[in-house]
Formats: sequence, C-alpha cells, structure tokens
Amino acid sequence: MNNSPIGIFDSGIGGITILNSIKKILPNENIIYFSDNFNSPYGNKSKKEILKLSVKNTKFLIDKGCKIIVVACNTATTNSIKELRSEFKIPFVGIEPAIKPAAMQTKSGLIGVLATKGTLSSGLFGSTTNDYASEIKIIEKNAEGLVELIEKGFIDGDKIEKNLKKYLFPMIDKGIDHLVLGCTHYPLLIKTIRSLIPKNIKIIDSGKAVAKQTKKLIEKNNIESNLIEVKYSFYCNGSPKSLNMILNNTFAINSI
Repeated sequence: MNNSPIGIFDSGIGGITILNSIKKILPNENIIYFSDNFNSPYGNKSKKEILKLSVKNTKFLIDKGCKIIVVACNTATTNSIKELRSEFKIPFVGIEPAIKPAAMQTKSGLIGVLATKGTLSSGLFGSTTNDYASEIKIIEKNAEGLVELIEKGFIDGDKIEKNLKKYLFPMIDKGIDHLVLGCTHYPLLIKTIRSLIPKNIKIIDSGKAVAKQTKKLIEKNNIESNLIEVKYSFYCNGSPKSLNMILNNTFAINSI
C-alpha cells in the first residue's frame, strides 16, 4: 500500500494549486487528481448536495487504490469532512480558510476573507472564526462568479480584474492588512490580486499547510512511498479544456 497514490479531488481545477504544493514536499508519491467539474461550482449548493458529491468523489478515488484523500476544496471540506472521516476508513486531509495565521499576524485587527457562499455559511468556518478570530474583525466577501470564470479558462484579463475589484476594494477601504484566499481556485489569480491591492496586505492561502498535513499523516500511518519514478494521473467528468490549460497540455486527461 505504501506505493499506492495520494488521491485529491476538487470541484474543478482549483485543487491543482494544492497538488503543486504536495508535489514539492512529497516528490516520491504517486498522485491521482479528480476534477468534478461537471458539478462545478460547489459554492452555491446545499450541504446535502455537497456531501453527496464528496462521498461519490471519495469512492472514485478509493476504487483507484488511493491510500489517503485530500479534499482540495474549501466548500467540500467545510461541509463534509466530518462525515467523510466517519464513513471511510482512510486518512483525510481537509482544507479550510487560513483564518488562524491571519488572525495571529494582523496588526490592524482587520482581515479579509475571499470565499464562496458554501464556505462562508458552513458550521466549520463559523467555529474556526470563533476559535481563532473572536477579537478580530473579519470582512467576508462571497466572490460569486469567480470560480465559474476560472473554470472557463479566465485567470487574468478584464473580466477577472473587474470581478476582483468588486470584492477586494471594499476590503481595502476598510483597512485590512491580510487577505485570506478561501477557495483553492483563487491562488490561480494571485498575480492579478497582487496588482490590485496595496503592498502592505499579505495574501494567505492554505497550500503549504495542506501539503505539510498530508506529509504528517502519511508518516503517522507509515504509508510513505520510496518511488524514484512517480506517476500523476488526472481525471475529470466534464470538459478537459480548463484542466489541459492549467497543466499546459503536459498530461493526458482521462474523461469519465
């Protein structure tokens, strides 16, 4: 089982940002990535729908022989990770907005969170905020429409900039000094985000933390791989266009 792959799923291409972080810290591991882009976006779905899709995605990756599952989607994590851990006897790594580091580092006492409706309205997001940022002012923005644009292949240009301005400028005006990217799709827009916000605002995403937790769980369960030649496999159930774009057409995409 040690050489079995790490399984990663997301509602689209956003989880590739997590995959890239995991590759750096775990270079000897096979990885299978599943993009559930047919059902994207998750952010406007009910908890029941999100849980159903997360269970289906997990079963797909387990059937592929995965030894650990990374839920590379903030909305899926915040709405289903507890139930997934209860239902399946396999280690899970979830991802949620990096409220804790932002709250610990802020000097202005104001942090911005850019996320989806599904993440912002979840119980896990609420409890995380209460645990780590009860004395901090959090300015939340439901970045409606961004995931859809990214899934269509827009990661820069006028459409992306126009949408980002709508969400970022109110946060900037209120004096945030940290911006938490609460969706794995959003790090794909960092270049544009950085060009729109003041230099003093620190951007925080969860990629490195998720990779470290994945490594920690693999070591804890004694399932480290020692492969010299690794394989990355990609699956999607919708159009492969955006996945091909983000991967620069360097990998074959398996349609299911």
